[in-house]
Amino acid sequence: MAQQDINIGPANQGQGDTLFDAFTKVQSNFTELYTDESQGEVNSIVAGTGVSVSSATGDVTVTNTAPDQTVSLADGGDIAVSGTYPSFTLTNSAPNATHTGDVTGATALTIADDVISYAKLGAEFTTTDAQGNVSGTATLDFASKQIFTATMTADTAFSFSNANIGMVKDLIVTGSFVPSFPVGTKQIAGTYDGTVSNLIQIVAVANGDYWLSVSKAQ
Repeated sequence: MAQQDINIGPANQGQGDTLFDAFTKVQSNFTELYTDESQGEVNSIVAGTGVSVSSATGDVTVTNTAPDQTVSLADGGDIAVSGTYPSFTLTNSAPNATHTGDVTGATALTIADDVISYAKLGAEFTTTDAQGNVSGTATLDFASKQIFTATMTADTAFSFSNANIGMVKDLIVTGSFVPSFPVGTKQIAGTYDGTVSNLIQIVAVANGDYWLSVSKAQ
């Protein structure tokens, strides 16, 4: 029930509630208060596990007597939660699972002798990019192919993309024109001969630092 508000009206004007109506509201308010109090009163408090109380009635202090708890999770006993409430640490007491297949073992892992094979190498080590006729410019993507072939129909500037340190790529090129290469390329052996096929091998030493050698078909 909402509170029964007594209308007192302006002072001494006789415009408020009658005495009967006013005390009816007072009685209703008291009835509700006493009803709620008798139903909601806590008569005593009993402590449970890990909790203590200063008394069962009156002014009561509730205390957690065991704040440090360890909780095990239902995962084969391998995972546990520990720490001081409310902080905790999640730990795996058995992190080393057993591996099978190409890699075996648990704590120490063993890789089978025949795991690394030519068949498992990526396309950047096992495929050829046949660029066909090139003139003016041509780009060799080191991350996509191992061998590049091209026939120059005009002087051609070859550029490199995705050339990471340690990569070695092969360019087989023909055509009686002049090939050129990016700034930082050092030609260390051989000369280009447009009358035969030329094998140009490029080694990426660093970004912008390439070493190049030319071999000719006999």
